[in-house]
Amino acid sequence: MFPSKALLSIVLIALSAADASPLRREAALTLDFNTRVNARATSLNIAAADRARAQAMQQTSTMSKRASSSSFSIASSVTVYTAQVGVGSPATQYTLLIDTGSSNTWVGANTKYTHTNTSVDTGGSVSVSYGSGSFSGEEYLDTVTLSSDLVITGQSIGVASFAQGFTGVDGILGVGPTDLTQNTVSNVGLVPTVTDNLYSKGTIGTEALGVYFAPGGSAGELTFGGFDSSKTTSSVNYVSITTTSPSSYYWGIDQSITYGSSTILSATAGIVDTGTTLILIATDAFNKYQSATGATLDSNTGLLMITSDQYAKLQTLNFNIGGTSYGLTPNGQIWPRSLNTDIGGNSNSIYLVINDIGSNSGTGLDFINGYSFLQRFYSVYDTSNHQVGFATTSSTSAVSN
Repeated sequence: MFPSKALLSIVLIALSAADASPLRREAALTLDFNTRVNARATSLNIAAADRARAQAMQQTSTMSKRASSSSFSIASSVTVYTAQVGVGSPATQYTLLIDTGSSNTWVGANTKYTHTNTSVDTGGSVSVSYGSGSFSGEEYLDTVTLSSDLVITGQSIGVASFAQGFTGVDGILGVGPTDLTQNTVSNVGLVPTVTDNLYSKGTIGTEALGVYFAPGGSAGELTFGGFDSSKTTSSVNYVSITTTSPSSYYWGIDQSITYGSSTILSATAGIVDTGTTLILIATDAFNKYQSATGATLDSNTGLLMITSDQYAKLQTLNFNIGGTSYGLTPNGQIWPRSLNTDIGGNSNSIYLVINDIGSNSGTGLDFINGYSFLQRFYSVYDTSNHQVGFATTSSTSAVSN
C-alpha cells in the first residue's frame, strides 16, 4: 500500500493537473438573433450585392491577400442577421451583424464604445475593409456578453474611430475561421474569435457553431459548442473543409449540383456563408439552370423570373455534399413572394434565388450556399474537427415562399 503522505501527494498532483486545463462544458449554449431584409443599404440590386461579395472573396488566394480577406461588401448585404451583444462591465449593448465570412469582432459604428474597468487597450491598431464599408481604430481586450451563459473575459475586439457603410448596426460579430483575422491588427498575427475564446476558457467543450434560421426568416439561433438537436429532423452529416483555395480559407466544402437528373455543376469547391443572401453558382452552371427552368432575367432585381406555369414544372435542385443529397424543393428555389417589393420587384412575380457568381467554374470558389440555402438546412461549423455539417429541419420542405 502507498504511505498516506505519498497518496496525498498523488491526489494533489492529479488535482493540480486537472486545474491546469479549463473545465469543458458538454452542453451547447445558444444565442438568439434577428434577421431582416436590408435592401435600402445599397444602390446595388440583390444579385449584384451578393456578386460583389463573392468576387472579392475569390481574390483571397494567398496569405498576403488575407490581410484584407474581409474586403467584401457585408455592409451592402441585402439580408442581415443581428444579435444584441454586451461589451464591458457594466455592459453597453451593441447591435452586431453576425458573419460566418469574416472573423473580427468590433463595435462603435453607431453606438460608441464605453470604457469601463474591464477595458484594456492592447496598443494595436485595427483596420478591415468590407468593400463598400470599412472600419479602423484601436484593438481592446474587454468582457463580451453574448448571453448569461456566454460571457467571455479578455476578448479581443476592435473599437472603431472610423466606420462607413454600416447603417443601423454597431459593428460585426465575426464567427468565420480565425485565419481571416491575419494581419488585421498591427501588433499580432491572428486574433482569437469569440468561438476560439469560449472554447479555450472551457465554456464550450467543442469549438463548433450551429446556425438555425427559423421558418419565415424573421429570427434564428446560434448554438456555440455544437448544435441544437431540437431544430433538426435528421442526423448532422459532416464533410471536411475543402483543400481548394480560396474556398479553404472560409467555411469551404466540395459539392456538385443536379437539377432533376441533369448535372449542372460538377464536383467543385465553394463556401457556405450566412452573409450571402442568394445561392450563387458558376456562370456555366447558372446558364444551364436558366435554360432548364426557362427563366428570364429581371433587370430591376437582378434575379431570374419565371411564370406560374414554369413554377409548376420546377424540379428539385440537389446539392450533393459528401455523399448526401440535400434537395432544394421548387418552393425553396423562389424568393419569398411577401418580400418581392422589398427588393424592388413586382408583388405578383416569381423570382428564383439561384444566381450567377460572375465567373465560370474553375476559380476555386465556384458556388456560395447562402441564406436561401441555409434557411432550409441546419448548418454546423466545426473548427475542432475541421468540418462543416448539414441536417434537414422542419422548414426543409416548407411552402412558405
